[in-house]
Amino acid sequence: MTPTSTPTAAQVTETARRREIFFLNLGHALDHFVLLIYPTVVIGLELVYKRPYSELIALSSTTFIAFGLFALPAGWLADRWSRRNMMAAFFLGCGVSLVAIALSPNLVMLTIAMLMLGIFAAIYHPVGMAMLIEASSAKGRSMGRTLAFNGVCGNLGVSLAAGISGALAYWVDWRAAFLLPALVLVASGVAYVWLTPDDRHHASKRVSTAAVPLSPKVMAVLFGLFICAALGTGLVFNILTIALPKIVDEGMSKDYSLVWVGGIATIVLLCGALAQVTIGRLVEIFSATTLFVIVNGIGFVGSLWAIYTTGFHQLAALGVAIAAIYAQVTVNDMILARYTADAWRGRVYAVRFFLLFISAGLSIAAISLLHNAGGFSMVLGTNAAVALGLFLSTLVLVAVVARIETRHAATQPAE
Repeated sequence: MTPTSTPTAAQVTETARRREIFFLNLGHALDHFVLLIYPTVVIGLELVYKRPYSELIALSSTTFIAFGLFALPAGWLADRWSRRNMMAAFFLGCGVSLVAIALSPNLVMLTIAMLMLGIFAAIYHPVGMAMLIEASSAKGRSMGRTLAFNGVCGNLGVSLAAGISGALAYWVDWRAAFLLPALVLVASGVAYVWLTPDDRHHASKRVSTAAVPLSPKVMAVLFGLFICAALGTGLVFNILTIALPKIVDEGMSKDYSLVWVGGIATIVLLCGALAQVTIGRLVEIFSATTLFVIVNGIGFVGSLWAIYTTGFHQLAALGVAIAAIYAQVTVNDMILARYTADAWRGRVYAVRFFLLFISAGLSIAAISLLHNAGGFSMVLGTNAAVALGLFLSTLVLVAVVARIETRHAATQPAE
């Protein structure tokens, strides 16, 4: 073998890095996909179980509460033990949980299986985001493209869930909507374990200093504002994505089948993918904080517009709101990464995603109660009020970040 045919250490490292990023992007798509199978399939289950939508959709609250709650131990365990092994548990655990859902003989077992799904699905965001930032080796604004593409993968998972799940439930059986993704997840988990190395020896070597160090007081203020933003984002995101198939079902012609309902919902959700591709480019031109304010403002406008329209105009308004909420997630991750050391990222992202996704349980309860009381006009009105609160908290957060950056620049030595 000639010297030129032997891969160098750098080439081997680059191949491993790209493989890691591939699995992280795939995991993001699958994570969001599996969470939104039930909110689509549940429309057909109204006939199977002879229960109203408001009662059946409430059963999935166990999934979304666990999805937020178990992000905390997942992030802590990944930082202290192994991020790679936690991701393997994500793939395999979600796959087994989907099989349990598909084979559940009654609503009680169905609820328990959905709780299992939420526990394993909770692993991805606190662990996967920390791994993505570490594996990408991206610095500064170039990080935007890496995070944006990963966000697009997650958005595709959300978008395709409605269309694929609706088609499988209509043409095959509602259980098939869970079994096919289960096979994909188990196969992905086996491939991931086989193709990626153990990383338990990396835990003690991670950098413990953030790009912009903060005093304890400033850190408390900044992350307090991030908490408010995470709660607002979680409520808006989950109300729109969970309720969207039913909004389409009620807002469009009743003659549409479940396949058409899922397909229309998919088209609306794809607006988020387009927004994330765009925001990944814009962060290389404009500051992340400026874009953070703009996209949250657009999100409020779209949410408000959706209240006063119907039919396809309402779908356009929801498309604007969903595009904005996805775009701001990418910018939010960039800002947060700048003030968090790698050694702590798993735990910090765990807190953020705990708040972001624990609100899903609140969102489901709100959808159930508000829809039962006043239909989707009341649901969308509440969503617009939350979007306004998110926009106002963003203004305060950006003002604090601007002050931090000014002080940081003043402390840097002149070149």
